[in-house]
Amino acid sequence: MASTGLVRTSDGVVAGVCGGLARRFGLSPFLVRLLFVVSCVLPGPQFVIYIALWIVMPKER
Repeated sequence: MASTGLVRTSDGVVAGVCGGLARRFGLSPFLVRLLFVVSCVLPGPQFVIYIALWIVMPKER
């Protein structure tokens, strides 16, 4: 069943956050994960946002 809401995917590498974001916006999960890893070399709150999304986003059923 395809979900239109923002949910963590069950096929997640770590928590399913990038997979859920990719599914919600119609992107490749690999691309979203790659962009997240590349963004980690830049200063910013990437890890804090990831953890916040991990807590806030419900798990896919």
